[in-house]
Amino acid sequence: MPAMSRNIQVSQLDRRAVEDQEVEIVERKGVGHPDSICDGIAESVSRALSQMYLDRVGRVLHYNTDETQLAAGSAAPAFGGGEVVEPIYILIVGRATRKYEGQSLPVDSTALAAARDYLAEQIPKLDFGTDVVVDTRLGEGSGDLQEVFSEEGATVPMANDTSFGVGHAPLTETERIVYATERQLNTTYAADNPELGADIKVMGKREDDRIDITVAAAMIDEHIQDLEAYDDAVEGVREFVTDLARDHTDREIHVDVNTADDYEDGSIYLTVTGTSAEQGDDGSVGRGNRANGLITPNRPMSMEATSGKNPVNHIGKIYNLLSTEIAESVVDEVDGIRDLQVRLLSQIGRPIDQPHVADAQVVTADDVELAGIQADIEAIVDHELANVTDVTRRVVEGDISTF
Repeated sequence: MPAMSRNIQVSQLDRRAVEDQEVEIVERKGVGHPDSICDGIAESVSRALSQMYLDRVGRVLHYNTDETQLAAGSAAPAFGGGEVVEPIYILIVGRATRKYEGQSLPVDSTALAAARDYLAEQIPKLDFGTDVVVDTRLGEGSGDLQEVFSEEGATVPMANDTSFGVGHAPLTETERIVYATERQLNTTYAADNPELGADIKVMGKREDDRIDITVAAAMIDEHIQDLEAYDDAVEGVREFVTDLARDHTDREIHVDVNTADDYEDGSIYLTVTGTSAEQGDDGSVGRGNRANGLITPNRPMSMEATSGKNPVNHIGKIYNLLSTEIAESVVDEVDGIRDLQVRLLSQIGRPIDQPHVADAQVVTADDVELAGIQADIEAIVDHELANVTDVTRRVVEGDISTF
Protein backbone atom coordinates (compact mmCIF):
# COMPACT_ATOMS: atom_id res chain seq x y z
CA MET A 1 0.00 0.00 0.00
CA PRO A 2 1.55 3.35 -0.99
CA ALA A 3 2.57 5.77 1.74
CA MET A 4 0.16 8.48 0.51
CA SER A 5 -2.82 6.30 1.49
CA ARG A 6 -1.89 6.79 5.13
CA ASN A 7 -1.72 10.12 6.89
CA ILE A 8 2.01 10.15 7.64
CA GLN A 9 3.54 13.47 8.65
CA VAL A 10 7.27 14.14 9.02
CA SER A 11 8.58 17.44 10.39
CA GLN A 12 11.57 19.07 12.01
CA LEU A 13 11.41 19.00 15.80
CA ASP A 14 11.93 22.52 17.11
CA ARG A 15 14.16 21.74 20.07
CA ARG A 16 17.60 20.41 20.84
CA ALA A 17 18.15 16.66 21.05
CA VAL A 18 17.62 15.44 24.62
CA GLU A 19 21.27 14.37 24.74
CA ASP A 20 22.23 18.04 24.25
CA GLN A 21 19.87 19.57 26.82
CA GLU A 22 21.35 20.86 30.08
CA VAL A 23 19.18 18.73 32.40
CA GLU A 24 17.79 15.26 31.81
CA ILE A 25 15.78 13.06 34.20
CA VAL A 26 15.14 9.33 33.69
CA GLU A 27 13.56 6.72 35.95
CA ARG A 28 12.96 2.97 35.93
CA LYS A 29 10.96 0.95 38.44
CA GLY A 30 12.31 -2.58 38.70
CA VAL A 31 10.25 -5.76 38.42
CA GLY A 32 9.83 -6.00 42.20
CA HIS A 33 8.41 -2.49 42.61
CA PRO A 34 4.69 -2.63 43.53
CA ASP A 35 3.66 -0.80 40.35
CA SER A 36 5.78 -3.11 38.23
CA ILE A 37 4.40 -6.16 40.02
CA CYS A 38 0.95 -5.04 38.88
CA ASP A 39 2.22 -4.41 35.35
CA GLY A 40 3.89 -7.81 35.23
CA ILE A 41 0.90 -9.73 36.55
CA ALA A 42 -1.53 -7.86 34.31
CA GLU A 43 0.56 -8.64 31.23
CA SER A 44 1.15 -12.25 32.28
CA VAL A 45 -2.61 -12.73 32.72
CA SER A 46 -3.19 -11.01 29.38
CA ARG A 47 -0.90 -13.41 27.54
CA ALA A 48 -2.40 -16.40 29.34
CA LEU A 49 -5.95 -15.39 28.41
CA SER A 50 -4.92 -14.87 24.78
CA GLN A 51 -3.35 -18.33 24.67
CA MET A 52 -6.36 -19.90 26.37
CA TYR A 53 -8.74 -18.32 23.87
CA LEU A 54 -6.57 -19.41 20.95
CA ASP A 55 -6.42 -22.97 22.29
CA ARG A 56 -10.15 -23.20 23.04
CA VAL A 57 -11.84 -21.23 20.23
CA GLY A 58 -9.09 -20.47 17.71
CA ARG A 59 -8.94 -16.70 18.16
CA VAL A 60 -8.37 -14.10 20.85
CA LEU A 61 -11.63 -12.92 22.38
CA HIS A 62 -12.31 -9.54 23.99
CA TYR A 63 -10.63 -8.88 27.35
CA ASN A 64 -8.59 -6.33 29.30
CA THR A 65 -6.76 -6.83 32.61
CA ASP A 66 -5.14 -3.41 32.92
CA GLU A 67 -6.74 -2.31 36.19
CA THR A 68 -4.87 -4.73 38.47
CA GLN A 69 -4.21 -3.32 41.95
CA LEU A 70 -1.88 -4.16 44.85
CA ALA A 71 -2.57 -3.39 48.50
CA ALA A 72 0.58 -3.62 50.59
CA GLY A 73 1.01 -6.06 53.44
CA SER A 74 2.89 -5.77 56.71
CA ALA A 75 6.23 -7.34 57.61
CA ALA A 76 8.75 -7.51 60.41
CA PRO A 77 12.21 -7.79 58.81
CA ALA A 78 15.16 -8.69 61.02
CA PHE A 79 18.83 -9.52 60.51
CA GLY A 80 19.06 -13.19 59.62
CA GLY A 81 15.38 -13.43 58.71
CA GLY A 82 12.06 -11.90 59.73
CA GLU A 83 8.48 -12.64 58.74
CA VAL A 84 5.52 -11.33 56.77
CA VAL A 85 2.81 -10.40 59.28
CA GLU A 86 -0.03 -9.53 56.89
CA PRO A 87 -0.01 -10.72 53.28
CA ILE A 88 0.12 -8.52 50.21
CA TYR A 89 -3.26 -8.46 48.45
CA ILE A 90 -3.43 -8.33 44.65
CA LEU A 91 -6.72 -7.89 42.80
CA ILE A 92 -6.78 -8.70 39.08
CA VAL A 93 -9.41 -6.32 37.73
CA GLY A 94 -10.75 -6.02 34.21
CA ARG A 95 -13.04 -7.57 31.63
CA ALA A 96 -12.94 -10.95 29.92
CA THR A 97 -15.16 -13.07 27.67
CA ARG A 98 -16.40 -16.00 29.74
CA LYS A 99 -18.55 -17.83 27.19
CA TYR A 100 -18.26 -18.45 23.47
CA GLU A 101 -20.93 -20.22 21.42
CA GLY A 102 -22.26 -21.87 24.56
CA GLN A 103 -18.83 -22.95 25.81
CA SER A 104 -17.76 -21.78 29.28
CA LEU A 105 -14.15 -20.60 29.40
CA PRO A 106 -11.80 -20.90 32.45
CA VAL A 107 -11.08 -17.20 32.83
CA ASP A 108 -10.45 -16.99 36.59
CA SER A 109 -8.36 -20.16 36.89
CA THR A 110 -6.26 -19.07 33.90
CA ALA A 111 -5.67 -15.65 35.47
CA LEU A 112 -4.74 -17.04 38.88
CA ALA A 113 -2.33 -19.60 37.43
CA ALA A 114 -0.63 -16.90 35.35
CA ALA A 115 -0.23 -14.64 38.39
CA ARG A 116 1.18 -17.48 40.48
CA ASP A 117 3.70 -18.47 37.81
CA TYR A 118 4.79 -14.87 37.24
CA LEU A 119 5.42 -14.19 40.92
CA ALA A 120 7.29 -17.49 41.34
CA GLU A 121 9.64 -16.51 38.52
CA GLN A 122 10.17 -12.83 39.31
CA ILE A 123 9.89 -12.62 43.11
CA PRO A 124 10.60 -16.13 44.39
CA LYS A 125 10.78 -15.02 48.04
CA LEU A 126 7.03 -14.32 47.98
CA ASP A 127 5.17 -17.45 49.12
CA PHE A 128 1.98 -17.58 47.03
CA GLY A 129 -1.10 -17.87 49.26
CA THR A 130 0.63 -16.82 52.48
CA ASP A 131 2.93 -13.85 51.76
CA VAL A 132 0.70 -12.76 48.87
CA VAL A 133 -2.98 -13.38 48.18
CA VAL A 134 -4.34 -12.96 44.65
CA ASP A 135 -8.01 -12.52 43.74
CA THR A 136 -9.89 -11.83 40.50
CA ARG A 137 -12.73 -9.52 39.52
CA LEU A 138 -13.05 -9.97 35.77
CA GLY A 139 -16.45 -8.92 34.48
CA GLU A 140 -17.86 -9.08 30.95
CA GLY A 141 -16.98 -6.33 28.46
CA SER A 142 -19.54 -3.84 27.13
CA GLY A 143 -21.41 -4.96 24.03
CA ASP A 144 -20.34 -2.13 21.74
CA LEU A 145 -16.64 -2.65 22.41
CA GLN A 146 -17.00 -6.38 21.88
CA GLU A 147 -18.62 -5.66 18.52
CA VAL A 148 -15.72 -3.40 17.47
CA PHE A 149 -13.31 -6.08 18.67
CA SER A 150 -14.89 -8.84 16.60
CA GLU A 151 -15.82 -6.94 13.41
CA GLU A 152 -16.64 -9.68 10.92
CA GLY A 153 -14.79 -9.73 7.62
CA ALA A 154 -12.08 -7.33 8.79
CA THR A 155 -8.56 -8.45 7.92
CA VAL A 156 -7.14 -5.72 10.17
CA PRO A 157 -8.77 -5.08 13.58
CA MET A 158 -10.68 -1.88 14.25
CA ALA A 159 -9.36 0.49 16.92
CA ASN A 160 -11.14 0.10 20.25
CA ASP A 161 -10.73 3.76 21.15
CA THR A 162 -9.73 7.21 19.95
CA SER A 163 -6.35 7.34 21.66
CA PHE A 164 -2.64 7.69 20.96
CA GLY A 165 0.75 6.12 21.52
CA VAL A 166 4.22 7.66 21.58
CA GLY A 167 7.76 6.43 21.12
CA HIS A 168 11.26 7.79 20.77
CA ALA A 169 14.78 6.88 19.70
CA PRO A 170 17.67 6.70 20.05
CA LEU A 171 18.03 6.32 23.80
CA THR A 172 20.39 8.79 25.46
CA GLU A 173 23.35 7.66 27.52
CA THR A 174 21.39 8.38 30.70
CA GLU A 175 18.40 6.38 29.48
CA ARG A 176 20.59 3.42 28.58
CA ILE A 177 22.37 3.54 31.94
CA VAL A 178 19.14 3.68 33.95
CA TYR A 179 17.56 0.81 32.02
CA ALA A 180 20.69 -1.36 32.11
CA THR A 181 21.24 -0.71 35.83
CA GLU A 182 17.95 -2.27 36.90
CA ARG A 183 18.10 -5.10 34.36
CA GLN A 184 21.69 -6.07 35.24
CA LEU A 185 21.14 -5.79 38.99
CA ASN A 186 18.05 -8.00 38.79
CA THR A 187 19.75 -10.63 36.62
CA THR A 188 23.55 -10.84 36.46
CA TYR A 189 24.24 -9.26 39.86
CA ALA A 190 21.37 -10.88 41.78
CA ALA A 191 22.39 -14.34 40.57
CA ASP A 192 25.57 -14.08 42.63
CA ASN A 193 24.21 -11.84 45.38
CA PRO A 194 21.02 -13.34 46.87
CA GLU A 195 20.78 -10.54 49.42
CA LEU A 196 19.53 -8.20 46.69
CA GLY A 197 15.75 -8.12 46.32
CA ALA A 198 13.79 -7.57 43.10
CA ASP A 199 12.47 -4.15 44.15
CA ILE A 200 15.06 -1.87 42.58
CA LYS A 201 14.23 1.69 41.60
CA VAL A 202 16.73 3.70 39.57
CA MET A 203 16.68 7.46 39.05
CA GLY A 204 19.11 9.13 36.68
CA LYS A 205 19.81 12.85 36.57
CA ARG A 206 22.21 14.42 34.11
CA GLU A 207 23.35 18.01 34.45
CA ASP A 208 25.53 18.89 31.47
CA ASP A 209 28.30 16.26 31.59
CA ARG A 210 27.69 14.81 35.05
CA ILE A 211 25.33 11.87 35.56
CA ASP A 212 24.02 11.08 39.05
CA ILE A 213 22.41 7.66 39.56
CA THR A 214 20.30 7.08 42.66
CA VAL A 215 19.40 3.46 43.40
CA ALA A 216 16.85 2.24 45.94
CA ALA A 217 17.63 -1.45 46.45
CA ALA A 218 15.60 -3.68 48.78
CA MET A 219 17.82 -6.09 50.70
CA ILE A 220 16.57 -9.51 51.85
CA ASP A 221 17.06 -9.98 55.60
CA GLU A 222 17.68 -13.74 55.44
CA HIS A 223 21.03 -13.04 53.76
CA ILE A 224 22.01 -10.03 55.91
CA GLN A 225 23.34 -10.98 59.34
CA ASP A 226 24.15 -7.54 60.74
CA LEU A 227 24.57 -3.86 59.90
CA GLU A 228 28.10 -4.39 58.64
CA ALA A 229 26.86 -7.01 56.17
CA TYR A 230 24.12 -4.64 55.08
CA ASP A 231 26.64 -1.87 54.50
CA ASP A 232 28.79 -4.26 52.46
CA ALA A 233 25.74 -5.18 50.36
CA VAL A 234 24.97 -1.53 49.66
CA GLU A 235 28.58 -0.84 48.72
CA GLY A 236 28.57 -3.86 46.39
CA VAL A 237 25.60 -2.44 44.50
CA ARG A 238 27.21 1.00 44.31
CA GLU A 239 30.44 -0.37 42.85
CA PHE A 240 28.60 -2.56 40.33
CA VAL A 241 26.44 0.31 39.10
CA THR A 242 29.41 2.67 38.89
CA ASP A 243 31.33 0.23 36.69
CA LEU A 244 28.24 -0.43 34.54
CA ALA A 245 27.62 3.27 34.00
CA ARG A 246 31.21 3.91 33.00
CA ASP A 247 30.83 1.29 30.26
CA HIS A 248 28.09 3.47 28.72
CA THR A 249 29.58 6.96 28.97
CA ASP A 250 32.71 9.06 29.29
CA ARG A 251 30.80 11.61 31.36
CA GLU A 252 31.40 12.04 35.09
CA ILE A 253 29.47 9.42 37.09
CA HIS A 254 28.28 9.50 40.69
CA VAL A 255 26.19 6.70 42.25
CA ASP A 256 24.22 6.73 45.52
CA VAL A 257 22.44 3.70 46.98
CA ASN A 258 19.67 3.71 49.60
CA THR A 259 20.07 7.36 50.50
CA ALA A 260 17.21 7.24 53.02
CA ASP A 261 19.17 4.93 55.33
CA ASP A 262 19.99 6.23 58.80
CA TYR A 263 22.37 3.82 60.49
CA GLU A 264 22.29 5.65 63.82
CA ASP A 265 18.51 5.34 64.03
CA GLY A 266 18.57 1.79 62.69
CA SER A 267 16.52 2.76 59.64
CA ILE A 268 17.66 0.72 56.62
CA TYR A 269 16.05 -0.77 53.51
CA LEU A 270 15.74 -4.31 54.88
CA THR A 271 12.90 -6.56 53.73
CA VAL A 272 11.72 -10.13 54.19
CA THR A 273 10.70 -10.75 50.58
CA GLY A 274 12.71 -8.24 48.54
CA THR A 275 9.85 -5.86 47.78
CA SER A 276 8.48 -2.77 49.50
CA ALA A 277 5.00 -4.16 48.78
CA GLU A 278 5.38 -6.19 51.96
CA GLN A 279 5.28 -3.04 54.06
CA GLY A 280 3.02 -0.16 53.12
CA ASP A 281 3.84 0.47 49.44
CA ASP A 282 0.78 -0.05 47.21
CA GLY A 283 0.81 -0.52 43.45
CA SER A 284 -1.24 -0.03 40.28
CA VAL A 285 -0.94 -0.88 36.59
CA GLY A 286 0.27 2.04 34.49
CA ARG A 287 1.83 4.12 37.28
CA GLY A 288 5.35 3.04 36.45
CA ASN A 289 7.43 2.47 33.35
CA ARG A 290 6.12 3.36 29.92
CA ALA A 291 6.12 0.83 27.08
CA ASN A 292 9.88 1.18 26.50
CA GLY A 293 10.66 0.39 30.14
CA LEU A 294 11.48 3.95 31.21
CA ILE A 295 9.88 7.05 32.70
CA THR A 296 11.20 10.01 30.69
CA PRO A 297 9.92 13.50 31.57
CA ASN A 298 12.16 15.02 28.87
CA ARG A 299 10.11 13.15 26.28
CA PRO A 300 6.41 13.10 25.35
CA MET A 301 4.69 10.21 27.11
CA SER A 302 1.28 8.58 26.96
CA MET A 303 -0.64 8.11 30.22
CA GLU A 304 -2.09 4.85 28.90
CA ALA A 305 -1.22 1.66 30.76
CA THR A 306 0.33 -0.69 28.21
CA SER A 307 0.34 -3.85 30.33
CA GLY A 308 -2.80 -5.97 30.50
CA LYS A 309 -4.65 -4.47 27.56
CA ASN A 310 -5.65 -6.87 24.80
CA PRO A 311 -3.07 -6.97 21.98
CA VAL A 312 -5.58 -7.22 19.14
CA ASN A 313 -7.22 -3.79 18.95
CA HIS A 314 -6.45 -1.87 22.14
CA ILE A 315 -4.64 1.25 20.97
CA GLY A 316 -3.26 2.01 24.44
CA LYS A 317 -1.11 -1.09 24.03
CA ILE A 318 -0.55 -1.49 20.30
CA TYR A 319 0.32 2.11 19.40
CA ASN A 320 2.67 2.61 22.34
CA LEU A 321 4.59 -0.52 21.39
CA LEU A 322 4.44 0.19 17.66
CA SER A 323 5.50 3.84 17.91
CA THR A 324 8.56 2.75 19.91
CA GLU A 325 9.44 0.14 17.30
CA ILE A 326 8.92 2.63 14.47
CA ALA A 327 11.27 5.12 16.12
CA GLU A 328 13.91 2.45 16.66
CA SER A 329 13.61 1.16 13.08
CA VAL A 330 13.91 4.64 11.59
CA VAL A 331 17.00 5.49 13.64
CA ASP A 332 18.60 2.12 12.79
CA GLU A 333 17.99 2.49 9.05
CA VAL A 334 18.30 6.22 8.38
CA ASP A 335 21.57 8.05 9.03
CA GLY A 336 21.76 11.57 10.41
CA ILE A 337 19.01 11.46 13.06
CA ARG A 338 19.95 12.77 16.51
CA ASP A 339 16.49 12.55 18.04
CA LEU A 340 13.14 11.19 16.86
CA GLN A 341 9.71 11.10 18.45
CA VAL A 342 6.74 9.28 16.94
CA ARG A 343 3.08 9.85 17.76
CA LEU A 344 0.30 7.59 16.48
CA LEU A 345 -3.32 8.65 16.88
CA SER A 346 -6.24 6.28 16.35
CA GLN A 347 -9.93 6.84 15.73
CA ILE A 348 -12.39 4.35 17.21
CA GLY A 349 -13.74 1.92 14.63
CA ARG A 350 -10.97 2.72 12.13
CA PRO A 351 -8.51 -0.03 11.01
CA ILE A 352 -5.46 0.03 13.27
CA ASP A 353 -3.12 0.12 10.24
CA GLN A 354 -4.77 3.41 9.21
CA PRO A 355 -4.09 5.84 12.07
CA HIS A 356 -5.81 9.21 12.13
CA VAL A 357 -2.27 10.55 11.93
CA ALA A 358 1.23 9.09 12.17
CA ASP A 359 3.50 11.95 13.17
CA ALA A 360 7.29 11.69 13.13
CA GLN A 361 9.27 14.65 14.47
CA VAL A 362 13.01 14.72 13.88
CA VAL A 363 16.13 16.46 15.14
CA THR A 364 18.76 15.96 12.44
CA ALA A 365 22.53 16.21 12.60
CA ASP A 366 23.93 19.61 11.63
CA ASP A 367 25.00 18.41 8.18
CA VAL A 368 21.72 16.62 7.34
CA GLU A 369 18.66 18.20 5.75
CA LEU A 370 15.28 16.71 6.62
CA ALA A 371 14.21 16.89 2.98
CA GLY A 372 16.96 14.42 2.10
CA ILE A 373 15.71 11.71 4.47
CA GLN A 374 11.98 12.41 4.67
CA ALA A 375 10.98 9.86 2.04
CA ASP A 376 12.98 7.13 3.79
CA ILE A 377 11.30 7.93 7.10
CA GLU A 378 7.84 7.86 5.52
CA ALA A 379 8.55 4.50 3.87
CA ILE A 380 9.60 2.89 7.16
CA VAL A 381 6.58 4.28 9.02
CA ASP A 382 4.32 3.00 6.25
CA HIS A 383 5.93 -0.46 6.31
CA GLU A 384 5.63 -0.77 10.09
CA LEU A 385 1.97 0.29 10.01
CA ALA A 386 1.23 -2.22 7.24
CA ASN A 387 2.58 -4.95 9.52
CA VAL A 388 0.94 -3.75 12.73
CA THR A 389 -0.72 -7.11 13.40
CA ASP A 390 2.75 -8.61 13.88
CA VAL A 391 2.83 -6.70 17.18
CA THR A 392 -0.18 -8.73 18.33
CA ARG A 393 1.51 -12.04 17.58
CA ARG A 394 4.73 -11.12 19.35
CA VAL A 395 2.90 -9.79 22.40
CA VAL A 396 0.91 -13.02 22.74
CA GLU A 397 4.13 -15.02 22.41
CA GLY A 398 5.81 -12.89 25.08
CA ASP A 399 8.47 -11.50 22.73
CA ILE A 400 7.78 -7.83 23.54
CA SER A 401 8.13 -6.26 26.98
CA THR A 402 5.41 -3.78 27.96
CA PHE A 403 7.14 -2.15 30.92
